[in-house]
Amino acid sequence: MHRGNASTVESSPARFLIRVPVPRSCAHYLGRRLFRFLWTVHGLGAFALITLGVMITKCRASSRVIYPLAIHEISRAGLRLLPMFLLVAAALGLVVIGQAVSWLTRIGAINYLGTIMVIVVVRELGPLIAAMLLLARVGTANVVELATARALGEVEALEALGIDPLHYFVAPRVFGMAVGIFSLTIYLILGALVSGYLWAFVQEVPLQPADYFRQLAAALSGLDFALLAVKTGLFGFIIAIVTCYHGLAQPLRLEEVSHATVRAVAQSVIACVLLDALFIVIYLIF
Repeated sequence: MHRGNASTVESSPARFLIRVPVPRSCAHYLGRRLFRFLWTVHGLGAFALITLGVMITKCRASSRVIYPLAIHEISRAGLRLLPMFLLVAAALGLVVIGQAVSWLTRIGAINYLGTIMVIVVVRELGPLIAAMLLLARVGTANVVELATARALGEVEALEALGIDPLHYFVAPRVFGMAVGIFSLTIYLILGALVSGYLWAFVQEVPLQPADYFRQLAAALSGLDFALLAVKTGLFGFIIAIVTCYHGLAQPLRLEEVSHATVRAVAQSVIACVLLDALFIVIYLIF
């Protein structure tokens, strides 16, 4: 990559719009907000495409350096978070089962417990909660680490040595977060389904384990597994791209790191929610 790619910055008009006071005219205010939104989408899209290009063209370059970095990111975004995810899985099973059993028992529809667990946990809450937890624990760290490296001149030093900052900093994080969130989502879903039945057993629900897991198997389909893999991979990709973009793709001072982190978290949450809404539409169509 050429020297200027990693240091792509917001142009002076965009930076000027961020600092000017709120205009009195509502139309001007909405127009400025729309311009900032479109400019952010443009920057994130360009950054994502450049990153994909680097990952494809340099997938085998410097493997002795990049592969260990990717393994480290998988460990940081996966294995190290497993205890926390198992605890959240137990709590999620309690919340869903606690509410579902109460209402299903009243109307005599306990046979739909497995279907409810699949719809709520497998399709919706499981992947989305995993994405939010990963954003809170790893995404914010990405912004802080990369923004600090940018502010201290480490990125420019790598470019001066002929090292592509996107290949060194971003590609391992994108790969690690995509793989990590997929694995953690699987553990979260399995833990929630198992703990859900345990909480139902504690409440003396007249449902045998074989019947419960038979309901789960009947409610699941091949499309659920395919969409789960695609959704979690896209969640990891989006979070990595947004956090790395705000940490790496603009010049920062140390006092601006916290503001970059807040922007990255807010935009990541919005992007993940919009993506989840898109998958809801896909589920409804198919």
